[in-house]
Amino acid sequence: MISPLEMTLFLLLASVVGVVLFRSLNLPPMLGYLTVGIVVGPHALGLAPDSERAQNLAEFGVVFLMFSIGLEFSLAKLRAMRTLVFGLGLLQVIGTVGVAVLVGLLLERWMHVTWQGSIALGGALAMSSTAIVSKMLAERLEIETEHGRNIFGVLLFQDLAVVPLLIVIAALGGETHDLPMTLGIAALKIVVALSLLLFMGQRFMTRWFNVVARRRSQELFVLNLLLVTLGAAFITDKFGLSLALGAFIAGMLIAETPYRHQVEEDIKPFRDVLLGLFFVTTGMLLDPRVLIAHPLLVLAFLVAPVLLKIVMITGLARLFGATPGVAMRTGIGLAQAGEFGFVLLNLILDKHLVSAAMLQAILAAMLLSMLAAPFMIQNADRIVLRLSSTEWMQQSLQMTRIATQSLRQNAHVIICGYGRAGQNLARMLEHEGLPYVALDLDPDRVNAAAAAGESVVFGDAARRESLVSAGIHRAAAVAVTYANTPSALRVLHHVHELEPALPVIVRTVDDADLEKLLAAGATEVIPEIVEGSLMLASHTLVLMGVPMRRVVRRVEELRDARYSLLRGYFHGADDPGDDDGHDQVRLQSVAVDGNADAVGRSLDELGLASMGVQVTAIRRHGIRGVEPGPETKLREADILVLRGLPEALALAEERLLRNRRAGASAA
Repeated sequence: MISPLEMTLFLLLASVVGVVLFRSLNLPPMLGYLTVGIVVGPHALGLAPDSERAQNLAEFGVVFLMFSIGLEFSLAKLRAMRTLVFGLGLLQVIGTVGVAVLVGLLLERWMHVTWQGSIALGGALAMSSTAIVSKMLAERLEIETEHGRNIFGVLLFQDLAVVPLLIVIAALGGETHDLPMTLGIAALKIVVALSLLLFMGQRFMTRWFNVVARRRSQELFVLNLLLVTLGAAFITDKFGLSLALGAFIAGMLIAETPYRHQVEEDIKPFRDVLLGLFFVTTGMLLDPRVLIAHPLLVLAFLVAPVLLKIVMITGLARLFGATPGVAMRTGIGLAQAGEFGFVLLNLILDKHLVSAAMLQAILAAMLLSMLAAPFMIQNADRIVLRLSSTEWMQQSLQMTRIATQSLRQNAHVIICGYGRAGQNLARMLEHEGLPYVALDLDPDRVNAAAAAGESVVFGDAARRESLVSAGIHRAAAVAVTYANTPSALRVLHHVHELEPALPVIVRTVDDADLEKLLAAGATEVIPEIVEGSLMLASHTLVLMGVPMRRVVRRVEELRDARYSLLRGYFHGADDPGDDDGHDQVRLQSVAVDGNADAVGRSLDELGLASMGVQVTAIRRHGIRGVEPGPETKLREADILVLRGLPEALALAEERLLRNRRAGASAA
């Protein structure tokens, strides 16, 4: 028998290999985790025995994920979502159970399932995967969209519904005779737990975090964060609710404090590692032999519930005022099975409400639906556009709004994301008299900013259509102001296809993905940690008595070494020529045409250096080479990034784009 350390190392190795393989195929990492669990689990190769301890540890991955999602919410948002939670969510659960009972009665003789078993199975199939859906929506920046809010409203009610469903299933198995009394006690526990966390926690949280923060200890801050997260999960667990619900409420309470962003960064390592372990242990539950023994039964239990939930949730979302496209995206996002469904299945098996063979087929179908969920969510837009006749009109109206806003602009900056960084950039552009168009997915923020007269429209910058409508063909630059690498890579991909010479500035939290973003075509990547360290250093030097002029020059030297775009920009506080901009060093991208005389010639032959122009990078076939040597020969469709004075850049561009015939005539 292998030791816990050997098991941990093996799972880590298998997870790394699986995720690398799936990422190289441009597939979601969670599919890699699930596949690893299936392959190494006890029902396949048997390399990793089914460990109850590992499953218990993996549950904390969902806890920390829900805590992170809670940081994106607030009490005001929760109050605004009460109709979705207790309206759409309640009807979805009741509707799924009702249809399951109806189908069970119709097929009672063939399936040998009683009405008690049908109710129990309906409750299990009504659950959706909080872990998969939450992570996918967060990666796609869709948490704040209308369908994202609908999905989270339903997921929150499903978390609340687990406790009553457990009580009902136990009663159906004959343990509880006084069902109304038991449900009433459970409802009282829910009210007490939520009141304790929401009302008392709201008053307590900020004061307690202030006390901890004044100790100025990072270790203490992280320990306190773990205490609050797991403590809230413990409270809900003791009241019979899910661990994830308590963690979500804790995150929502901390979102009201000034420590939200620091908390978000500190929680990431725990969340991502444990969530990966959760998906691995979930994959271990699947027995591939069931697929071989009962393929049609598994297929029926896979297709029927998925289609049922899509149709039902789409219809319910329409009743609550959602547009057809939003309603269908909500249904697709919630179509898969959920983690709490496994908990209910275990109780169903203990109470002998359904045969063990059927439960194995249902379990296999539920896991397959979770495997298919990332593909369905990724392709939700395509599915909706094919099925909804009005979605084309909705998309066209949205693109028309963006285009209407951008038609007035020329040589403008497209700002992707209108959070704090995007708004600061917009103000600086306005101060300099430069036009911009901002795209953002938060409807409240967009409405507030648009009402204030700012050039902001609702749109997903990671979509090709949004960038086209924002006038990318007339734009002077693109700035990605949110720190989300997957979305930034999609923006860079579309910009490279539409306008490969257009400069793109990307913001990141740190420099971990710097090379990846530069290779994807980013003109410059701005890590917040680098800028923060420069500001910290400059203030420290000033306080230590170093002259301001020397501090400014030292920071300029460090920036010059880090940012190729800024080389030559910072000449000193009192140097002339900074205001008119005529002798400012600038950056310019030039795409070499196939008929250009420069094709086949080296940089040395072209004599760009003698004009006072430096070639800082060449992008060729999607690969970016930094500071090429003078012997580098140009090819057709190369994109050169030039740095120099405006007059010199104009001469260099003319030299690079000179036609071969014109060059021969001049010779």
